[in-house]
Amino acid sequence: MQSDLDIARATPMIPLAELSERWGVPSESLSPYGHYMAKVDHRLGLAPPSSDVKTILVTAITPTPAGEGKTVHTIGLALALNRLGKKAAATIRQPSMGPVFGIKGGAAGGGHSQVLPMEDINLHLTGDFHAVTAAHNLMAAAVDTTVLLDNPHEIDPERILIKRVADVNDRGLREIRVGLGGKLNGVPRTTGFEITSASEVMAVLGLSRDLPDMRARLGRIIVAETFGEQPVTADQIGVAGAMAALLSKALDPTLLQTTEGTPALVHTGPFANIAHGNSSVVADRVAATFCDYVITEAGFGADMGAEKFFSIKVPASGMPADAALLVVTVRALKMHSGRYEVKPGRPLPAELMEPNLDALSDGCSNMEAQLDNVRAHGVPVVVAINRFPTDSDEELELVRERAMAGGARGAFLSEVHAKGGAGGEEIAQAIIEAAESGEANVQLLYEPETPLIEKLGILVKKQYGGAGVELEPEAQEQLKKIEEQGGGNLPICVAKTQYSLSHDASLKGRPTGFTLPIRSLRLAAGAGFVIAYAGKIMTMPGLGRKPAYKAVDLDEEGRVVGLF
Repeated sequence: MQSDLDIARATPMIPLAELSERWGVPSESLSPYGHYMAKVDHRLGLAPPSSDVKTILVTAITPTPAGEGKTVHTIGLALALNRLGKKAAATIRQPSMGPVFGIKGGAAGGGHSQVLPMEDINLHLTGDFHAVTAAHNLMAAAVDTTVLLDNPHEIDPERILIKRVADVNDRGLREIRVGLGGKLNGVPRTTGFEITSASEVMAVLGLSRDLPDMRARLGRIIVAETFGEQPVTADQIGVAGAMAALLSKALDPTLLQTTEGTPALVHTGPFANIAHGNSSVVADRVAATFCDYVITEAGFGADMGAEKFFSIKVPASGMPADAALLVVTVRALKMHSGRYEVKPGRPLPAELMEPNLDALSDGCSNMEAQLDNVRAHGVPVVVAINRFPTDSDEELELVRERAMAGGARGAFLSEVHAKGGAGGEEIAQAIIEAAESGEANVQLLYEPETPLIEKLGILVKKQYGGAGVELEPEAQEQLKKIEEQGGGNLPICVAKTQYSLSHDASLKGRPTGFTLPIRSLRLAAGAGFVIAYAGKIMTMPGLGRKPAYKAVDLDEEGRVVGLF
């Protein structure tokens, strides 16, 4: 069987000039990187999107560690829509090299529904992640230097709120001591690293509309507190302007093409379990200037990326969804029965691939919960059943029946991985009907003025299925401080495990009755939300026993091998 990389290399690519002319992307707005990809001037997206443009949100059930094909379907749906005569573009997030070299692998799609060239997408692309890393770490260095040299803002070294970042999985950097070796090396303190995708700078890049907006947001990032517990911002220590300069080209999304020669925009890479987890505002708005349909991706399950799409991204983008596609797989639903042991970094159990209608029936409760989660926002939902060779006809029919009973507008088998757009035409037709039906009536789960603790309670009860929320003592103190600092009207961005609707990865299916423990809260004033850290969630992943990097190398011709 051909690997994703084999398929990608066997696909003829359209020269960039021809691609942009075919799709009406102004050549003067492009800054080419080689022959097949280019940065697109973000200013194309400044005008309000036409009311005729349809936005389709692609989300999923709670995934397994292997992933269930959400990016494949973001791309595959765009391909299928184009086959049906609609001008559609996919907007996806840039892969982080943490997952690329860790467990999950890349995020450029797969099979015959990919964005090309896949090696470039998964390895650096046009350097945006490096720009975010550099800007963030400049900010961190500026804080330490300010504290060491006269400390004019009276920053308490124990109240420095930002860590450094790196775009790799490195558990050894989660907690470190800095400033050792004498007074010229800084003030000794305990800190650590987060993965670049968790950086507030990444969130700012993903949510900004233009350079002035980005510059203002960077300036509002709270980097530390004074001895009197007052916030100190990036603007106050004088670093936000330099950060904006580092990020000025990174605000432009990258235009690439799919395996069927249609456009795709790749930009930013926030994770939905520890950040807002959506394709960038700029990418969506730029795509809307030359397409009828913008197919945008939200990370992990609907309780995470989709909820944050509505609560955090839509107010920034002004592009609410007209319909949603919920991706499901038989194997993941069987896993949600709780009868199988699935661990990150280990092969999926063989018995998970064997027919088991009882386990599947139990696990369908997760699909029903995620359908409810999307529909709670007032958007019609179509279900794509990502078909695997091991799925039996009886299992596939059971999923279809449960999806329809659970409120889906339609539920269809998908073969976009194996067949590209031809494998998703039935789904695309259903999406067109849903998007053009006028049924969408996007609703907020809570109003901005709702107290933060009530916002958390609404999310727990209406999206996760829990009974309530409990703030640990540190979080209680932080809640009071955030409200005093004017953050009470901001949306909540919950950081929790992606493997359960709850905070506990071992709770499968549709758990109920649990209390969500919040260990800490942080005001991300630049991004424009409050982060709530639930349970044991970590912002710097680690590598497993069999990391993906062991398979990656160069062949005798200098070409990358071992990528998926």
